[in-house]
Amino acid sequence: MTMTAQQHRHPKRRCVALSLSPSLARIPGAPTPPLDSLADELLFLVLDRVAQADPRALKSFALASRACHAAESSHRRTLRPLRADLLPAALARYPTATRLDLTLCARVPDAALASAAVSGSSSALRAVDLSCSRGFSAAGVSELAVACPGLVDLDLSNGVDLGDAAAAEVARARALRRLSLARWKPLTDMGLGCVAVGCTELRELSLKWCLGLTDLGIQLLALKCRKLTSLDLSYTMITKASLPPIMKLPSLQELTLVGCIAIDDDALGSLERECSKSLQVLHMSQCQNITGVGVSSILKSVPNLLELELSYCCPVTPSMVRSFQKLAKLQTLKLEGSKFMADGLKAIGTSCASLRELSLSKSSGVTDTELSFAVSRLKNLLKLDITCCRNITDVSLAAITSSCSSLISMRMESCSRVSSGALQLIGKHCSRLEELDLTDSDLDDEGLKALARCSELSSLKIGICLKISDEGLTHIGRSCPKLREIDLYRCGGLSDDGIIQIAQSCPMLESINLSYCTEITDRSLISLSKCSKLNTLEIRGCPRVSSIGLSETAMGCRLLSKLDIKKCFGINDAGMLYLSQFSHSLRQINLSYCSVTDIGLLSLSCISGLQNMTIVHVAGITPNGLAATLMVCGGLTKVKLHEAFRSMMLPHMIKNVEARGCVFQWIDKPFKVEVEPCDVWKQQSQDVLVR
Repeated sequence: MTMTAQQHRHPKRRCVALSLSPSLARIPGAPTPPLDSLADELLFLVLDRVAQADPRALKSFALASRACHAAESSHRRTLRPLRADLLPAALARYPTATRLDLTLCARVPDAALASAAVSGSSSALRAVDLSCSRGFSAAGVSELAVACPGLVDLDLSNGVDLGDAAAAEVARARALRRLSLARWKPLTDMGLGCVAVGCTELRELSLKWCLGLTDLGIQLLALKCRKLTSLDLSYTMITKASLPPIMKLPSLQELTLVGCIAIDDDALGSLERECSKSLQVLHMSQCQNITGVGVSSILKSVPNLLELELSYCCPVTPSMVRSFQKLAKLQTLKLEGSKFMADGLKAIGTSCASLRELSLSKSSGVTDTELSFAVSRLKNLLKLDITCCRNITDVSLAAITSSCSSLISMRMESCSRVSSGALQLIGKHCSRLEELDLTDSDLDDEGLKALARCSELSSLKIGICLKISDEGLTHIGRSCPKLREIDLYRCGGLSDDGIIQIAQSCPMLESINLSYCTEITDRSLISLSKCSKLNTLEIRGCPRVSSIGLSETAMGCRLLSKLDIKKCFGINDAGMLYLSQFSHSLRQINLSYCSVTDIGLLSLSCISGLQNMTIVHVAGITPNGLAATLMVCGGLTKVKLHEAFRSMMLPHMIKNVEARGCVFQWIDKPFKVEVEPCDVWKQQSQDVLVR
């Protein structure tokens, strides 16, 4: 029997297809499916398009034909199983996968890792993420290291019970380039020494919150792992003795020392004779024992620094800022929560002409005079954050918009002294903006009309802007088609018409917050159902929406992963049934105060990836219904319940759910149905702030 030309071109595909299950075998005499005649390269292109549009459709694609099944098996590179017991089957189904993401598995026992190792299908893995998983020990880490000889990326963050024994097993993965042991609180110098000796190819290492480490372990690490480019020692107890060997690492580019309380001016001063020409990023936020003197000292040692973060650290003085002049290449400066002394901000304008990003969020001492002077010198600024700089006025904004017309990101939430007229300057002069946060500002419809000139906007946050209406929002919808995120929290002047315009004109929309927009109805939700990329929907406190609108959204927005329907009293079991049928990507839901009963709650157990639920003051839910749901939803990692349920549920049932990796948070809040008008709520918030 002779082979066809098609079979000659793809002999491997033919062999794979013949080994498929009978359900995919072609009936003799039946015509060949069109997709079977495509080359693998073309099928891979189709697969990429399908995955980009809707990852869930990959399963359907694999069932289309034998060629599709084989192509999907060989092309997938990332696995993200919902449960640990599915791991062996997933690895067997996709033997060429290189990345294993277990962040959806709250509990991954040693047995699951061992079974994956025994299957022999994990040898192709290059990256494994266990940062959200618990339940495994040093034995499981050992199985993983042995089964994956080519492992180069391993994230074991949040292993709060893992220590030296597990670190010794990690050291067996000698090819590792990236490793995170963040929050391994029992880890000591002995365990770190094993890693340092065994994993000499490391490039990136995180030891954040490893409280058991001392200078001895860090010194050994710096001696053995000479190829390190990124090192995170945040919230560790290292002292002066650790810094010189770290600074001698020849390739170190990023050093993070956030919250290292034992680092002081003396420690930084000891580095004056050290010079790290490779270091480009230095984070020293929340180092409460350093002053401008220490900062000036270390900056002498890092002439090629590109990014410096000193948030919530020492007061910003002119003398400290003048030391920044040594950093001719500095592009990013983050000084969030800082106290600016007189002329400190002016000095930034004089000393940091190369800056591209400046963050002054929640800083004190930021005045019109100083900020205006600074931005007048920072002509190349691309990103500016002045969130909660409450003393600036129209003067500052006029200076910003006239001097920094190339801005692509601007955040100025709660800059309450800037008028609506001045806000129009943003749209008139900064048309390249891609991200804008004007939350809690004096923005009105004329301001939105001006902002419509920013056609590149992808993120717009204008929550608690009480003067805007549908008219202004319509301008944004018509002119900003690239919008992916919009926050309209407590914009009480909006109704369905404005939301419909956004939904119709912004097909890329992924996230929308309509919480406490009390005038919107099901019409808004029906229009949003056409936004197929929508993954986050927040409609808490919208009493006029119902299950009718939610059902349309569930059917149209198959990628929905986060849903907040708290105080949506018109949403009942019908809405839950639609979610259970169509929203299989749902990960987080808040049902508080809804009209859902046990039937609706139990239907959500069909969503296998559901991880986070909040159920407070839901009158229709009984202890039995809640218990049944918790037992069936095996992927839950966090559940918020009213305190009253604690005594009504069997203790052993709670323990069983907790043993799977779920954390309970018990809420004791009084029942409160009323939703305050937005203007009343804002006044109450301001009163609290003044106090």
